[in-house]
Amino acid sequence: MSKAKCEPFTRAQVRGFLHVPEKANGTSLVLTHGAGANCESPLLVAVAEAFRLAGYHVLRCDLPFRQVRRFGPPHPSQAAADREGLRAPVEALREFTAGRVCLGGHSYGGRQASMLAAENPGLVDALLLLSYPLHPPGKPQQLRTGHFSQLQTPALFVHGDADPFGTVSEMESALVQLAEPHALSIIEAAGHDLKRGRFDIPSQVVAPLRALGSPAAL
Repeated sequence: MSKAKCEPFTRAQVRGFLHVPEKANGTSLVLTHGAGANCESPLLVAVAEAFRLAGYHVLRCDLPFRQVRRFGPPHPSQAAADREGLRAPVEALREFTAGRVCLGGHSYGGRQASMLAAENPGLVDALLLLSYPLHPPGKPQQLRTGHFSQLQTPALFVHGDADPFGTVSEMESALVQLAEPHALSIIEAAGHDLKRGRFDIPSQVVAPLRALGSPAAL
C-alpha cells in the first residue's frame, strides 16, 4: 500500500492511520481495535483496505488506553475515557467527508463504539461491530447488552460461529433487543479473532454495512 493510500494520522486525542480512497463515495469509517491489540492489527488493516477500495475514507485509530500504554489490556475504569476517545476521530473524519460517518471496532473496541452511540444518538450513522464480546468466555449469564435497548444506530455484527464470547444463537437472541435496522454476518469456523474460516470481507462486511440505512449514501 502506498503512502498516498494510507497515511499516519495524528492530532489531539487521535493517533492512527488514514486510508484515502482513489474515488471517494462521501462516506467514512472510524475503526478501532480490541483489548489486546492496537490499530495496526492485521484484521483492522484488512477491513480498512476493503472499505477504502469501496470508496470510503477510513481512519483506524488507537483507543486512549493504548495511546498511553503499549501493552496490556485496558482497566475497567478506563472504559468511559475510551468511549469518549472515539468522538475525536469521528469529528476528524467529518472534515474529509460531508456524507455519512460510520463507527466500528473489534471486540472491546466495538463494544465501546456501540455504547458511545447509545449514549449519543445521531453521533454516527452506522456501526460495524466485529466479534462483539457478548459475555466473558464461560460466563453466559454476564451479558454485555444493557445498552442495546437504547441503541438508535443501525448496526452490523460480524461474528465467528466458534467465538467463545457468544454463540450464534446467543447473538441472535440478544439482537432482538435492537429496534433499529441491524444485521448479523456469520463467519464459519472462526473464533473471536475471525482468523479461521473463510472471511470474504467485501461481501460479508462492506456490502452488508452499505445495505444498512440508505444504500445510496453508504
